[in-house]
Amino acid sequence: MRKIFLKYYLYITTLFFFIVYLITMAPSVVQIDSGELAAVQTTLGISHPTGYPTFTIFGYLFQLLPLPLSTIIKLNLLAVVLCIGAVFYFMKSIELILKNSNALQSSSGKKKAKSEFILRRNNLIIIVISSALILAFSRTFWLQSTSVEVYSLHLLWMNLTLFFLLKSFFEKSSKYWLISSFFLGMSFSNHLTSLLLLPGFAFLFYKQNGFNKNSLLLKSKMALIFVTTLIINYSYLPMRASANPELNWGNPINFENFWRHFTGKQYQVWLFSSTDSAKKQLAYFFENLPVEFAFIGLIIAVIGFLYAFKINKILATFFLINFAFTVSYSINYDIADIDSYFLLANVSLAFSSVFFFIWLHQKFEAKIKLGQNILFLLPGIIVLMFNYGEVDKSGDYIYEDYTKAILNSVPQESVILSYQWDYWVSPSYYFQLVEDYRSDVTVIDKELLRRSWYFNQLEKNNPDILTPVKKDLEEFLTALEPFERDENFDSAKLEKYYRSIISGVIQHNVTNNDIFIGPELVDNEIKRGELILPAGVKLVPYQFLYKAVERNEYIEQPDYPDILRFNQTEDRYANVIKQIVTTQMLHRAVYELQFAKNKKAKNILLKLLEYLPETKINPQLLEAAGL
Repeated sequence: MRKIFLKYYLYITTLFFFIVYLITMAPSVVQIDSGELAAVQTTLGISHPTGYPTFTIFGYLFQLLPLPLSTIIKLNLLAVVLCIGAVFYFMKSIELILKNSNALQSSSGKKKAKSEFILRRNNLIIIVISSALILAFSRTFWLQSTSVEVYSLHLLWMNLTLFFLLKSFFEKSSKYWLISSFFLGMSFSNHLTSLLLLPGFAFLFYKQNGFNKNSLLLKSKMALIFVTTLIINYSYLPMRASANPELNWGNPINFENFWRHFTGKQYQVWLFSSTDSAKKQLAYFFENLPVEFAFIGLIIAVIGFLYAFKINKILATFFLINFAFTVSYSINYDIADIDSYFLLANVSLAFSSVFFFIWLHQKFEAKIKLGQNILFLLPGIIVLMFNYGEVDKSGDYIYEDYTKAILNSVPQESVILSYQWDYWVSPSYYFQLVEDYRSDVTVIDKELLRRSWYFNQLEKNNPDILTPVKKDLEEFLTALEPFERDENFDSAKLEKYYRSIISGVIQHNVTNNDIFIGPELVDNEIKRGELILPAGVKLVPYQFLYKAVERNEYIEQPDYPDILRFNQTEDRYANVIKQIVTTQMLHRAVYELQFAKNKKAKNILLKLLEYLPETKINPQLLEAAGL
């Protein structure tokens, strides 16, 4: 058995990671973009900027596998597989560093006897596994394996690129520089934060190849491979846009639309927005960093990083560049979910941990008995145990339950106006387009109504929905064109027709169908007077939404769902759903009491306590409902 492990340890260790990742994998859609991305992969659509073509194609092919699993579980499983691939190539990279440890030592100018420096096979394996444990179970890295997300493939491409960069560095082969360029192109085809790899890439290249005719020729070949890879992959966007798929974000059918989508222009407003924002994100990064690695992993990485400069300044500088450039760039992106943008910095720290274990081995090699070096694994096990509870998504059903509850609560052919993207609007894409669950309901994202391409998508999926506001829509799109082109635009005119479109959709559907409004609009835009309801229209609490009506009589609502499965692990997204559920159910209970429906009010409060037993309810309300 020992011989088998020594020979196949990479695969056996990878299997261990796979099992742990599988145990913590989400069984359904989760928050933010999970539902949209799963729907895009299944329908070969186009996702939010920057489009993620390789991610889409990978997902489409993987969900075709004849596995006895639902589509969302297949795609979550793909996230596991991709992250496992990333860990595998991380371990291969560490092997390269350790197998070239003699060269590392000599390049620093220190002349030590070979016997003092060469690692035994079993020690090498322990160091590889120890460092891999620290990375694989660091919080943000591990989270990418739990559900559909573009960063799982980003991690694979990143680690493949780093592996072949190290191969290029150690073996001084132009072949590996060309392969590195290919994987860099694949990485860029998935996520543009791959640009964070460029400074370190350039540093290693010029340190090894210098500035001369040969390096210029090699660089030209690398650029050709990179650009060709990028063009081939991103050609997916205009090709699929021409077919007008059900999900066609940005409609990149021409160069103007393509460039806007490819560069993520929609999100550039949050990039380099202010120095205050950068300071806030920098403070967050360093405050969160110890938690990422369960404290002990960070201590090991810092010590290893310092020792790396004693072993090989070039390699240490390479990891420093990756870390510093990632942090200095990413802190300028003013978004709440910034953690994934720091992934290269975290990977660089995990690489630094290798040098800590090298130092430990060199310092105590004579005192460590065979088999005792298994203690090297202890820090990684601590990281696993520390982060397990926060990362575990195996019981995460709340986004499925909440989405289905909302869709199920409304009558046939209803319209829902909301912008709870992170909580149920994004998941609704998956359930409606992939599982055909309440696809009769039209979900309109109020914020996306500010984008010209969204009307094309709405008309594709719901041909009659915009007919009542056709005139205002034409005026709005005319006013929107200079805005999207960064030309002079009339903001007052844009806002006027934007509000008219929303008001017109509400008015038409109040009269002809059923229309519902998310509580976030009521608590924000409507309360502030930014969105004015049509004359005579009132809002009635209706399960987790509000129903727009033109009459004063009592409005019946269906029973609440039997269960809302909140995960035991707290996160801010689930907490928002808890707040919405609690507030809307309390509002509905008050509404029932206004019409002397005391029994119904009582049942609502009992159901609320069943969902969320910790809820504190006003004693007067409990008394009025007979509790």
